[in-house]
Amino acid sequence: MTLRLPKAELPAELKESMIKQLGVVPENVEVLWHSPRVTEDNLEFGARVGAWDMVDPSLKSFAHMAVASQVGCSWCLDVGYFQARNENLDLARASQVPRWREADVFTELERDVMGYAEAMTNTPPTVTDEQYAALLELLGAPAMVELTAFIAYVNLATRANVANGVTSQGFSDVCEIPLATRPATSRAGSTA
Repeated sequence: MTLRLPKAELPAELKESMIKQLGVVPENVEVLWHSPRVTEDNLEFGARVGAWDMVDPSLKSFAHMAVASQVGCSWCLDVGYFQARNENLDLARASQVPRWREADVFTELERDVMGYAEAMTNTPPTVTDEQYAALLELLGAPAMVELTAFIAYVNLATRANVANGVTSQGFSDVCEIPLATRPATSRAGSTA
């Protein structure tokens, strides 16, 4: 896939900030910069979402990567795994998120969170009352609200990247453990 919009030239200050943060300028930011207001609001909201702290960072990382894998956002999966490394999360487990159903490295809670992320991502969503209630009991109301909003935001970002033709930039190439690939046949629902 190729970018569906050419990269726009970022202001020097924003470019420097992106390079300082990630080592390179993210292509999705360059594409979004065709509308600076959308880009700035998106970056601000993304930063706010990233600062939420009611849910364990590993759970949010796994949810993010599960959504990215299901939607097919190679950029999001790539940067999500890279961020897991930078946050000192367990890469042996994070590397297996694309094949979480087959991998034996996840706890029941982690599996429930990834299943919930995929159920929210399905079109139409397939979240069940039982699924929601089980996570609510384990996490509590504030964390459940945060997790739900986090997954919704990740869906916005992943779907925008895929629609704009943004693909992996190789962020995760620095990770010691290669990222697993999603099985060709998945028990997850439709992602249309």
